[in-house]
Amino acid sequence: MVRRGARLTAVHFHNRTLQGSAVREKVEDLCRILAWAAGEVRLLVVPFEACQRAIVAAVPEAWRMLVYRRAMFRIAARLARAQRALGYVTGDSLGQVASQTAENLQTIWAAADRPVYAPLIGSDKREITARARQIGTYEVSIRPHEDCCSFLVARHPALRSTPAQLEALEAPLDWPALVEEAAGGAEAQALVPDGPPPGTPR
Repeated sequence: MVRRGARLTAVHFHNRTLQGSAVREKVEDLCRILAWAAGEVRLLVVPFEACQRAIVAAVPEAWRMLVYRRAMFRIAARLARAQRALGYVTGDSLGQVASQTAENLQTIWAAADRPVYAPLIGSDKREITARARQIGTYEVSIRPHEDCCSFLVARHPALRSTPAQLEALEAPLDWPALVEEAAGGAEAQALVPDGPPPGTPR
């Protein structure tokens, strides 16, 4: 997206109770690498634990990942207005995981209020890995850590869904309050390159 001239604001949905600082440091380092092409990357770190707890309490396990991702679009809509953003960029790759089947992507993206761009949608894992090596993000991205998804992913996640199904499951949730708490607590950083450009001999 940077190569096509887009100015990016990165958004990380952070669960402090599960992730500690390792994941946030990884995200910051990835933004610094991308800043070699972008000039500067603005990062918003959104507290997501309260929203996750509410979803766990209200939504059956098989559907939670889909509701998490729809929640992220709801929160992002509030942030996008302030950033004057024209769309959302995701790393979705068709069929790579349960939430990325065609049916589930349709359901997730239905919660977005503006266009969703998925530049990796037709790429497989090998192609994505090669691209990450090329732009210098691979070594940072494979740092070991336990993120919230590894803790909360269902043993048997739903492979197919419709927006109407998810809207019914989401009905008990107080979305205005959850969005306000998350978006209102977002922390902003402006990240610039740190060290030599990726691929520079040391």
